Amino acid sequence: MLFHLLYALRGEVSGFNVVRYVTFRTAVATLTAFFLVLVLGPWLIERLRRFQIGQQIRTDGPQSHQSKAGTPTMGGLLILAGILVPTLLWADLTNHNIWILVLSTLAFGAIGFWDDYTKVARKRSLGLTARQKLALQFTVGLSLGATLYALAQQGAFSTRIVFPFFKTFQPDLHWLYIGFVALLVVWASNAVNLTDGLDGLAIGSTLISAGAFTVLAYVCGHRVFSSYLDVAFLPGAHEVTVFCGAMAGAALGFLWWNCYPAQVFMGDVGSLSLGGALGTVAILIKQELLFLPIGGLFVIEALSVMLQVGSFKLTGKRIFRMAPLHHHFELIGWKEPQVIVRFWIAAFVFALFSLTTLKLR
Repeated sequence: MLFHLLYALRGEVSGFNVVRYVTFRTAVATLTAFFLVLVLGPWLIERLRRFQIGQQIRTDGPQSHQSKAGTPTMGGLLILAGILVPTLLWADLTNHNIWILVLSTLAFGAIGFWDDYTKVARKRSLGLTARQKLALQFTVGLSLGATLYALAQQGAFSTRIVFPFFKTFQPDLHWLYIGFVALLVVWASNAVNLTDGLDGLAIGSTLISAGAFTVLAYVCGHRVFSSYLDVAFLPGAHEVTVFCGAMAGAALGFLWWNCYPAQVFMGDVGSLSLGGALGTVAILIKQELLFLPIGGLFVIEALSVMLQVGSFKLTGKRIFRMAPLHHHFELIGWKEPQVIVRFWIAAFVFALFSLTTLKLR
């Protein structure tokens, strides 16, 4: 909104011409998101306390976490505001990528909100059933896939998959791309959700992933850089950079309130929307498979749960002391801050490795 208003006034005030640069708008979107979350944080935390919207702790989780019971949750509403408001202020709203990202993030956030509200209303740690949650997530994912397939039919998108390290191997999935999109965004959403178990772990890792995607989105939307790095040039993808910047700013702001010991938890409204947003970004900039190394920590956390459940069902034995993986390290003696910071380091290494693939094609 501000972009359109200020750019329209560039004839009267020449300085407003700067808003046409995506780098400027990404920077101000990041700062807007950061300060918005920072300023609104105390207000939201107080309201959550007043309405007794506190975290319900699983009885089968680490006993050290029982002291966190009652900590305000559903702080993901703050993250959503921090992402969406700056995006709508500073992005080009005529770009369809922006509306796809906004609606996808809102849809996954709505599922998380429903899940969180159910937990609070029932005063228990379980909200929607796994089947209900997956059904809703796949509905959103398939809708997203169908939308992108329709755009592909109009020549405004591509259903090809880009493989890292390969310049020419780009198979076209055609209508199968709809299912591929659904699987990716549902996986991403649940992977971030499973990582959200320690103070600041998920949001700090999201900050790192969002930073990496900010770079990738800018490269994909820049004709010169994309040509130099052998990345497919995607007209219009540069606006995704503004969204990624807002996500990074919102994550940084929320980390202020969510760092150990957390004053507020994001809840599923935060984790599901963040995962859905990251997955959607990866799809729109045609770096679908690169989500796996960029979100490597999220992938490992999700795989640890799958391996644990599969092993117990097949053999009756557990691979880890507890899943997701961060709980395993807690139970072998690592302090919570140690687990968090070391996992952040791993997330940073994954993201850095992912960016190196830009020149290793």
